Amino acid sequence: MRRLWNTFLKGLAAVLPLALTVYVVFWLASAAESVLGGPLRALLPEDRYWPGLGLLAAFLLILVVGVLVDAYIVRRLFRYGESILARIPIVKTIFGAFKDFSRFLPAGGKGRDLKRVVLWRFGSARLIGFVTEEQLNPKLFGPDEELVAVYFPMSYQIGGYTLYLHKDELRETELSVEEAMRLVLIGGVTSQSAAGNG
Repeated sequence: MRRLWNTFLKGLAAVLPLALTVYVVFWLASAAESVLGGPLRALLPEDRYWPGLGLLAAFLLILVVGVLVDAYIVRRLFRYGESILARIPIVKTIFGAFKDFSRFLPAGGKGRDLKRVVLWRFGSARLIGFVTEEQLNPKLFGPDEELVAVYFPMSYQIGGYTLYLHKDELRETELSVEEAMRLVLIGGVTSQSAAGNG
């Protein structure tokens, strides 16, 4: 009976990531279609609407937002909205988690917000960090201090810390930002295949 249960758990571990990924992608597509499909049906003649148009509209809308976010006024509006969300209990935790998670996505051709992965020694421990800024404001620190901003996310996206550390205290890694972020997000748990590829 125990062997049967272990075999079932192995199968579940193999199927679950794929099933959840497909489910989330399907859910996002369905949500986009249901939210934008209704207004499009109302605006377009019945013979001009086809399934999937809501999803296409969502993609185009996100693309337009990506273009507009470079405008100063739009950036200010986004920051204002974020500051409001950051004051609401529970909401600020959820929003902060998603905000942290989105930081490793490409950002408008300017390179990644999280530039490189480093290790920092804290006592006998090593912490995975992401360098976010190499050129710090001289008004904040002296011009001669070789400090960089390093972001340390907490596991399962419950927050994080930004520390200003001397470059000599950091050790470079060969991990990509995506690999390191995935490792931090899941609390250091990794599959044998991922470990073998690393």
